[in-house]
Amino acid sequence: MSKALIAIDKSGSYRVYITITTDMVQEAAKIHDTTPVASAGLGRVLTAAGLMGIMLKDPEDKLTVNFKGDGPAGQILATAYGDGRVKGYIANPYADLPLRDDGKLDVGGSLGIGELTVIKDLGLKEPYVGTIALVSGEIADDLTAYFFISEQQNSSVALGVKVERDLSVGAAGGMIIQMLPDAEEGSVDALESMIADMEPMTSIISRVYEQSAGKSEAGMVQALLDEIFRNMPDEYRPKPLEYRDIVWDCDCSRQRLEQVLMTIGKKELKQIIEEDGQAELQCHFCLKKYIFNRDELTAILENM
Repeated sequence: MSKALIAIDKSGSYRVYITITTDMVQEAAKIHDTTPVASAGLGRVLTAAGLMGIMLKDPEDKLTVNFKGDGPAGQILATAYGDGRVKGYIANPYADLPLRDDGKLDVGGSLGIGELTVIKDLGLKEPYVGTIALVSGEIADDLTAYFFISEQQNSSVALGVKVERDLSVGAAGGMIIQMLPDAEEGSVDALESMIADMEPMTSIISRVYEQSAGKSEAGMVQALLDEIFRNMPDEYRPKPLEYRDIVWDCDCSRQRLEQVLMTIGKKELKQIIEEDGQAELQCHFCLKKYIFNRDELTAILENM
């Protein structure tokens, strides 16, 4: 489980969503057996989806963030709910590329040229769908562009995943800053200055780990907020509003996979029964396998 913090500055000019997701990203990397660049890409998308999820109004509201490109990673998708549940996968967990010239993992190169699509299911007749071309594939840049283009929301997104030499996730987290109506000009200027000078997210999280050892998860994320905004003028410094949980949770089930089998059509399902006698389906998110025997498939066929 990861703690997230929602905060607002004293002038009411902007809202902050911030979290440390090291444990969650490590769990996802372990499940999918990812390479370092795949861990970084998947971890960033999971973190961003988790933060975007807690922006939703109702616990069962759902959004899906889908990065799809022509690079070796292919696709990175994450689904998040309003209550903080998150799941995700990367199409090619074994994607691998040389480090960039600056020594960083080449997440942008792993995605290549493509699109970012955000789908929000808010319990209405039709879901909201927003799609933009990938700006860089670096996840944070693309989401910043998405908020501006598709939601007309001035935002700043910072995400980071640090992969250690032993391939474990040493630090992961993210922050989304969104401007509020009638934001004060001084606040905008102070934020622009802070963001321009901001260190990589993983460097700040690593320092928080060193300086805040023994603190609770809530204490850690509060320390991260304080560290990032430490040089902001007092009148524009954010204050905590609410702590939330972000947790990896795959809600797959046999019933859901039965619904998948029902969508393939009677002819195809009958062919599976006659030729294979069973069907094995695997959840994209948690990789759990579900086996349906001949009798079960026949019953599904009869109910179609």
